[in-house]
This record gives sequence, C-alpha cells and structure tokens, in this order.
Amino acid sequence: MPRKDQIIKELQKNGRRVTQQRRILLDVILNGKWTCCKEIYYEASKLDPSIGRATVYRMVNTLEEMGVLRRSYRYCLPPDHKKGRQIGA
Repeated sequence: MPRKDQIIKELQKNGRRVTQQRRILLDVILNGKWTCCKEIYYEASKLDPSIGRATVYRMVNTLEEMGVLRRSYRYCLPPDHKKGRQIGA
C-alpha cells in the first residue's frame, strides 16, 4: 500500500484538496483496522466528530479510483445451514 505522503501528492496532482478531514481519513484507512466504510466512519468520527459519512464514502471512492483500495465482497453460510438445518424447514 502506498504511503500517506504518496497518496497526498497524487490527490493534489489530480486537483483534489487535501483537507484535515481527508488526512484523518487517510490515517484511519492506512491503519487498516476496518472492514467497511461504516467502521472507517466510526473511527474517524472519534477523531473529528464533524466528519460525515458522505465524506468517508467519497474518499473511499477516490482511493478506489486511484488504485489504493480495492472493493471486496464476502459471503458465508448462515449458522443454521452449517448445522445441517435446511432453509425453509
């Protein structure tokens, strides 16, 4: 994963402002202790309560476009299915 200063330079190169909120989001994202945007939002809002969910989603989308983040979907079987119980039974 690129370093924070590399990401900031790329944001600036693409004409994006690098606000304090974006710096906080980068710190949270690069820390890597999250699995979804909601968790990023909760961690970032502890550091700056004025950060909105829309800001988080826009930043995540921007980082996806830059190739810094990659979206991943995970599926698993429900607990009842693993015990041999059939759905609808």
